[in-house]
Amino acid sequence: MGLAAGFDKDARCPDGAASLGFGFGELGTVTPRPQPGNPQPRLFRLRRERALINRMGFNSAGLEVVARRLERWRVEGRAVACPLGVNIGVNRDSAEPARDYAAGLARVAALADYVAVNVSSPNTPGLRAWQEGDALRRLLAALADACARLDPAPPVLLKLAPEIDDAALAALLDAARDVPVAGLILTNTTTARPPGLVSPRRGEAGGLSGPPLAPRALEVLRCAWALSDGRLPLIGVGGIDSAESAYARIRAGASLVQLYTALAYRGPGLVAEITRGLARLLAADGFASVADAVGADHRPRPSGAQHAAAISPAMARAAASGSGACVMGRPTTSAVAPARAASAGVATRA
Repeated sequence: MGLAAGFDKDARCPDGAASLGFGFGELGTVTPRPQPGNPQPRLFRLRRERALINRMGFNSAGLEVVARRLERWRVEGRAVACPLGVNIGVNRDSAEPARDYAAGLARVAALADYVAVNVSSPNTPGLRAWQEGDALRRLLAALADACARLDPAPPVLLKLAPEIDDAALAALLDAARDVPVAGLILTNTTTARPPGLVSPRRGEAGGLSGPPLAPRALEVLRCAWALSDGRLPLIGVGGIDSAESAYARIRAGASLVQLYTALAYRGPGLVAEITRGLARLLAADGFASVADAVGADHRPRPSGAQHAAAISPAMARAAASGSGACVMGRPTTSAVAPARAASAGVATRA
């Protein structure tokens, strides 16, 4: 279980995820150049739904500031064993987003255990167009070129929107088949407003997160697993606030899960609560590990399906003692540098 992007946008506390008990963390979203984001107010609580609406607009200190902080953090020996991803985006006025994504990947490659490419924030105009069609192909080509120049190259994951439809998701998976995409993060916030919202701020513009997002995020995850025959690692995020909701993502196909919004309402004690709850749910269903439960709702599994990334079998044992553990798997495709691909993963205990 990991801490999703948004908590630490500018690498001010890279060890924050480990300190809170998570198995891995994700910084960002980081833009190539500094930008202030959208005017305030831009973050709103929907208290009755335990949800949030944000229209932050990629407020960021910029790539160089974040990279220098991570370099200093590692040189000073303060880096923890907890895997740390960096989520990259583009500036609102970017003239060549594909080039900017590639440059961001190259800059943080040596500093990140994985790089998440955010093409799904609803608060940067035109960003979601990079999930499909010619724009997607140009982006994937730019990322492939950047990875070819890196040795080693980090695993690259795409973070997608909950609004992506089945056809667009199938096309994306097909386009990503022969390029260095190690997995998908499903999903970002939604512009939809599900029926039943009653909080006064429900009409604010921006991306909705929290429990109202959960059904759609779960649906997209299920679809991605089915379309990829379980061969592509998936990170489930969006509305996870309990052991049951985390377990539902795992059974639907998530090798890892993330949360953020729930911390605003439940506090950091939720991390241990979920890991202990997962151990109980796994035992009740007869699974020896989280890895055994990944994709259980889709069984019998397709012939030849395999996980390129999975949570460590030790997670259930670690969760039982109130701590978290995970494995950040390394993709085995030739598109990713052999030095990283040869590693089975980084086992961590928070």
